[in-house]
Amino acid sequence: MSTSTTTAQILISTATALAIAITVMAFTMPAFASRLFRPFASSARLGITADTSGGPAIPEGAEKATVAAGCFWGVEHLYRKHFGNKGLYDARVGYTGGDLNNPTYRAVCSGQTGHAEALQLHYDPNQITYRQILEFFYRLHDPTTANRQGPDVGPQYRSAIYYHDAEQERVAREVTRQADEQWYKGGVKTEIAPAGRWWDAEDYHQQYLHHNPSGYECPTHFLRQFPPLQ
Repeated sequence: MSTSTTTAQILISTATALAIAITVMAFTMPAFASRLFRPFASSARLGITADTSGGPAIPEGAEKATVAAGCFWGVEHLYRKHFGNKGLYDARVGYTGGDLNNPTYRAVCSGQTGHAEALQLHYDPNQITYRQILEFFYRLHDPTTANRQGPDVGPQYRSAIYYHDAEQERVAREVTRQADEQWYKGGVKTEIAPAGRWWDAEDYHQQYLHHNPSGYECPTHFLRQFPPLQ
């Protein structure tokens, strides 16, 4: 057998083994690791605020709430599931709290822009109160880990409430104090800050888990069974 033939056979065997290994990894890789390999889809978008987004028209009199609780896919999914027919007009995932204009998902994932993956809600205040939104917020994620939710690590995954007026700030601080004392025993690390400029995330992030039911959802995103806050 010639040297060239032997070399070709070795290359074929190596390529076959590599293909098998990749296939096995695809089926055995932990769910959270799939985020590392998700394509950074490009979209021809301009930086836009939620007030001028491509979502549904928001009725006059609607109020706005902005929160961050880790990977925004699961946060958006839980809010829509719970409040979807109870006065929630829209829920948009996006970026806030950073310095870069028109941030992309790739840039935010670097952890260098200062932005958090966040959710902005528009709702009917006659059906949903801001307190209800924040109590739900403290049930759906782990606010005791700074710059982290489960396996997702970085400042973009921080826990935060971004208030839009003085009354929201008052409620945010009150609910946070109560949740900290009664539910989390002094461990809450949630940031409370005034709302800054909002940037909608790329279109493929909007209602991601609705369009991709088997997609990644942070394991810390589930509703905790706590007694009512007093």
